[in-house]
Amino acid sequence: MHTLNLTQSSPVTFSKSTNHRYSINASSLLNPNLISRTHNQTALFNKPSTQIGLLTTKVSNFGQIHGYPFGRSSRSTSQIHDSGFRRDHFDRIHENQFGFCSKSGSFITKAAASESESSPEGDASAVSKPKPKTLQLALVFGLWYFQNVVFNIYNKKALNVFPFPWFLASFQLFVGSIWMLILWSLKLQPCPKISKPFIIALLGPALFHTIGHISACVSFSKVAVSFTHVIKSSEPVFSVVFSSFLGDTYPLKVWLSILPIVLGCSLAAVTEVSFNFQGLWGALISNVGFVLRNIYSKRSLQSFKEVDGLNLYGWISIISLFYLFPVAVVIEGSQWIQGYHKAIEAVGKSSTFYIWVLLSGVFYHLYNQSSYQALDEISPLTFSVGNTMKRVVVIISTVLVFGNPVRPLNALGSAIAIFGTFLYSQVTAKKAKKPEVEKQN
Repeated sequence: MHTLNLTQSSPVTFSKSTNHRYSINASSLLNPNLISRTHNQTALFNKPSTQIGLLTTKVSNFGQIHGYPFGRSSRSTSQIHDSGFRRDHFDRIHENQFGFCSKSGSFITKAAASESESSPEGDASAVSKPKPKTLQLALVFGLWYFQNVVFNIYNKKALNVFPFPWFLASFQLFVGSIWMLILWSLKLQPCPKISKPFIIALLGPALFHTIGHISACVSFSKVAVSFTHVIKSSEPVFSVVFSSFLGDTYPLKVWLSILPIVLGCSLAAVTEVSFNFQGLWGALISNVGFVLRNIYSKRSLQSFKEVDGLNLYGWISIISLFYLFPVAVVIEGSQWIQGYHKAIEAVGKSSTFYIWVLLSGVFYHLYNQSSYQALDEISPLTFSVGNTMKRVVVIISTVLVFGNPVRPLNALGSAIAIFGTFLYSQVTAKKAKKPEVEKQN
């Protein structure tokens, strides 16, 4: 119970049922300056919301400590102001390998923003990320390239003695699925929330990913690794053609950039020593599968942009495994036992064969994981250039390891195709960068 005793010459006393008393000079309340004080309070509430939130928080704390009811009402007011503090700030928008935008953002309060505005250093740290150091960038690229080279080498070694690409492709997806489950269970990677619409949206991209992966493995089993990668460098051609059929338009520069790709791949195919139609068609179908995966992902996964690229790749690998393994059993299952014994005889030690197969599965997932980590650290333009140079490193490494004969015209065709891919990446990356800049401004 609170009472208020007010006289002009006596102090004002707030009294409670307890022994606490709070005295205020009544003359100060009747002071003519009260009008000016009211104006000051009105001006205060015209100040930024950060100061209002600070005021209401202090009033709320006072009321809660001393038991006055205005503490509860001002606490709700403070919550209203706090809810107004939050805003979306996207540090960077990039297009990942599945073709949709992966947004890496953070929520920044206006209170923190106001502190940043008063300090240039604070503004730089709150809004923009520091550019990666040269050593860190070199480490990311080096790890990405190394893992890709190791996968291609041991994948080809295993296929040379055990020519069953459906089994190896299934095993690689199995290793990647187990790897992601371990990361999620140990909370080393945040697991996305799984829902029925999310799984349904992944069915299409996972199907095309399965087609692209198994077709590439079939190509690796039939021809030299270098030839498969030269043909796979023609993926931009399929991307432009299929997207054009679906209504997308491209400037003349993009169409001109794919001409060297077509010319180089054609010259490389004609002069390839290990040429095989199954190997050629496998690489071409792989391009079609991955391009359709990218296009379909743009359309079906627009509602799940909060899921990062690595988690999407993990779930696509899991669903692809369920697609691929039953078909692999039907196509090759009856030959696996006999092929296993022949592989052991060819290698000499069963442990050696196990290591080759295991390394092909582990490094298949690792190099894909590193590609997403590289994409998080660098710009899309740098990533596309790095991806083009990766093919060059893989081609040269596998030629040196396996000693595949390379004719001069074959080398020239490969170089033209890779150069065309580089031009395409430059044109498309710059084209995609303009809308992003306009949106930021």
